[in-house]
Amino acid sequence: MTETLGTSAQPCGPTDTPDDVDIDALREKYAQERAKRLRPEGSKQYVELTDDFAGYYEVDPYTPVTPRDPITEDIDVAVLGGGFGGLLSAAYLKKAGVDDVRIIELGGDFGGVWYWNRYPGIQCDNESYCYIPMLEELDFMPSKKFADGTEIYEHCRRIGKHFGLYDGAIFSTQVRNLSWDEEINRWRISTNRDDDIRARFVVMASGPFHRPKLPGIPGIKDFKGHSFHSSRWDYDYTGGDSTGNLHKLADKRVAVVGTGATAIQIVPYLAKDCQHLYVFQRTPSTVDERNNAPTDPEWVKSLKPGWQKERQRNFHAWTFEGMALGQPDLVCDFWTELGRNTAARVMALEDPASLTPEQFMAIREEEDYKIMERLRRRIAEIVKDPDTAEALKPYYRFLCKRPLSNDEYLPTFNRPNVTLVDVSESKGVERITEKGLVANGQEYEVDCIIYASGFEITTDISRRYSIEAIEGRDGLSLYDYWRDGYKTLHGMTSRGFPNQFYTGFTQVGISANIASNYELQGEHIAHIIAEALKRGATTVEPTQEAQDQWCQTIRDTAVDTSAFDASCTPGYYNNEGGGGGEGLRSHLGEPYGPGFYAFGDLLKEWRDKGDLDGLVLGT
Repeated sequence: MTETLGTSAQPCGPTDTPDDVDIDALREKYAQERAKRLRPEGSKQYVELTDDFAGYYEVDPYTPVTPRDPITEDIDVAVLGGGFGGLLSAAYLKKAGVDDVRIIELGGDFGGVWYWNRYPGIQCDNESYCYIPMLEELDFMPSKKFADGTEIYEHCRRIGKHFGLYDGAIFSTQVRNLSWDEEINRWRISTNRDDDIRARFVVMASGPFHRPKLPGIPGIKDFKGHSFHSSRWDYDYTGGDSTGNLHKLADKRVAVVGTGATAIQIVPYLAKDCQHLYVFQRTPSTVDERNNAPTDPEWVKSLKPGWQKERQRNFHAWTFEGMALGQPDLVCDFWTELGRNTAARVMALEDPASLTPEQFMAIREEEDYKIMERLRRRIAEIVKDPDTAEALKPYYRFLCKRPLSNDEYLPTFNRPNVTLVDVSESKGVERITEKGLVANGQEYEVDCIIYASGFEITTDISRRYSIEAIEGRDGLSLYDYWRDGYKTLHGMTSRGFPNQFYTGFTQVGISANIASNYELQGEHIAHIIAEALKRGATTVEPTQEAQDQWCQTIRDTAVDTSAFDASCTPGYYNNEGGGGGEGLRSHLGEPYGPGFYAFGDLLKEWRDKGDLDGLVLGT
């Protein structure tokens, strides 16, 4: 593969992929591999973290909860969540002149996913120059192409300090209920600390990666050893820190359940320090080389104002839009390879301009199969045991699961103290006993189980928000209102839920870079709230007509990906294959078909008109 670059100063072309690929045979193989992993219960195969399992979610291993008196007060804006979504929403509110803002956060500090996930080896699997927001505004440059989690966590804190968000923050607090009080035109927010906070406006910014999930393995409560979720890492048990040295595991047999983004980062560190490591895998991830390069200071000197927005747009074009003819690939990594290889094929045609969309997609599909075959052959070259190598090979299309990169993961399976346990035939671990895990009829006795099983991303909205009840006007439940699909204006506000705003993947344009989504939404929400306050409005919500029109626009412009999603192996990208009667719900919500930048232009034009078209302001 072409070397992964840390800067944009060097050329970046297509990669070398095999030509001897039997696509028809692979298509059949992909279908077989998908079928044997499908489970009828879909996303309900995961345990909801309540009652006996609440500790996997609500217990904070990093910050002791300090006792305090309940808070009873009126405020202008409550932002629920202190990750990038909440931080950027609050930052844009401050920039819009709205000062009375409180962030309410379960964790003991800002950071969201980067606060909770402090496991050994944690890094971002997106290029940090694109992913980390507000680099220019806060005059910060990441130390390398793929930043460590500690560096990103510190940048979250930097945002909080820069915009004065610590002053009003309420940490170590879980929101339990939200209800609209018609008499005072405010949201009543109750929490696990007995708070009664009355907010004029509420911004929902909990993010998709904040609530861990556990596999519903029979007997999961019977295990007598130690266990924890990777996002609540127990360094008291393992020793060490995010850089490794897990010295307390020297005499421990450890099981990791899951082989997604988290597992490929923690497995090499666990293998170095524990007595024996068992990796339980249902579906392998694609794991490409990373070549994480330090940031080149000369490249930094060459950058001109606006460079980050330009880079983010370039990355989006080479990934979500398929390719960007006439533009260099500034990011040049495993995410953009498919776009580059497709572009090279297109430009080699005698008349590229005559290419139909169907022909373009056919070329892209061929390049997809070639890249996946390159990745499978790379596994065979690295992993010495043929059976282990075969089990690690991913048989699905490139974007069926989150693409990953790591230079230590695959070689780790050559270590004598590491065992890969393939549970694809049984669709997962069969059961858990007092002593360990049973898979393929064999019991694996272990001292510790680490669940690297991901987050609640496409489960029911009530589970994802982690709030028992959200009740708008006349007691209307948001969970009931959205049960059959989102109903919003621009994806950020709903009729019947005045002064409430949403961030994340609802009915919005989607960027390849999640922080860009949050910035766009935060700016728009801040504009509406600031204008409502300036105009003396007590409430703001969409008209029924405007909301209906936006829902129709979403349907009319939708890009149909159902055939692709249905062909993919089960995972959170396609709601675990759509079992349990839930259907193929996308992790991206209901995206605006014309795309992220068209959506941004639409919102800017709406704001520039100045009449808050489609919103009703109450006094």
